[in-house]
Amino acid sequence: MEKRVTFNERWLPYLLVAPQMVITLVFFFWPSGQMVWQSVLIEDAFGGHSKFVWFENFIALFEDPAYFDSVRVTVVFSALVAAVGLALSLLLAVMADRIIRGSSFYKMILVWPYAVAPAVAGVLWGFLFNPAVGIVSWSLKGIGIDFNYVTNANQALALIIIAAVWNQVSYNFLFFLAGLQSIPRSLIEAAAIDGAGPGRRFWDIVFPLLSPTGFFLLVVNIIYAFFGTFGVVASLTQGGPGQATNILVYKVWNDGFRGQDLGGSSAQSAVLMTVVILLTVVQFRFIERRVHY
Repeated sequence: MEKRVTFNERWLPYLLVAPQMVITLVFFFWPSGQMVWQSVLIEDAFGGHSKFVWFENFIALFEDPAYFDSVRVTVVFSALVAAVGLALSLLLAVMADRIIRGSSFYKMILVWPYAVAPAVAGVLWGFLFNPAVGIVSWSLKGIGIDFNYVTNANQALALIIIAAVWNQVSYNFLFFLAGLQSIPRSLIEAAAIDGAGPGRRFWDIVFPLLSPTGFFLLVVNIIYAFFGTFGVVASLTQGGPGQATNILVYKVWNDGFRGQDLGGSSAQSAVLMTVVILLTVVQFRFIERRVHY
């Protein structure tokens, strides 16, 4: 017997969906529409006068070498944050799934970083690696490594990657652990009886069954790397030294609120939103084919 949910009133489903639709319209479509409109305007710093300039903001943007430097930094940063974060979280989840004694404490410790805001995470890691008083930088100096993210571009980029991964690893860990615990133990035990080793069992059974979770986290982590890491960069490096950590989302804010180039900043936002949407579509179009549901 098939059970289906029925509504006696035709307007009830629309009423139930209405709050979410209102939130989406107010907090996504309306700001996005304003952003697209501002991207074809040139405004003064006080917003008292604006001029319609068609696509001049986009032309100026694509002729700016600093913008393409920011794109390069963002690509490297986002790829490493997503790849390292997912790999580390999967490793931790596999270890947590095998622990018997003290597993609750181990999981609790791994979940804690998710409660820390990105800006606070940036401050914490900046303090640990502070060239003058940081305990980690002091320890590295003791073994002959001079770590100074304030002046070294590569070290600054590495530090914001570490901070961003640390801040997101708990989220990934929870989903991977839930996915691992939903896999029937009988499949793994049957493979073990057939003589498959731990590595073979993981790649042939666990990893394919975990692919829906991994695909979901891949999409989430790429969006996080593009947008959610603003607080880490703003509180840790402010895009420096030079422009070494000036990722796109920070450049949008910096040019718009500090430089008061509202039209150029809106054009950057439009390009960034388009790129992230295209990346998401590509992931669903091509990568999802390899997912085993």
